[in-house]
Amino acid sequence: MTMSNLPACPQCTLENTYPDGDNFVCPDCGFEWPKVATSEAGEEASGPVKDANGNPLADGDTVILIKDLKVKGSSIVLKKGTKIKGIRLPEGAGDHEVDCKTDQGAFMLKAEFMKKA
Repeated sequence: MTMSNLPACPQCTLENTYPDGDNFVCPDCGFEWPKVATSEAGEEASGPVKDANGNPLADGDTVILIKDLKVKGSSIVLKKGTKIKGIRLPEGAGDHEVDCKTDQGAFMLKAEFMKKA
């Protein structure tokens, strides 16, 4: 990789980055990030979201929770076995890939805690 091919820093957006082992380093803000993630990030974002069993999920699918999930900041618990209909898979949602509505409200959940019904 030549100096002109090095990515800009994702934190401060300056282009003074340099490779250091398996990472890129920004000398301006001190941020480090793995080299591999830059090429995998595009693939991961466009790749299918998979449930706990490895089945691909799609918008509108019905899923079942495989674990009791405590809702952060409240006393609500989403119980194991709860069926959730009509899930959505929003783009760029971070690590919570599934947007859904239950009787307790609307939530963003991780696909690893559900299986396709």
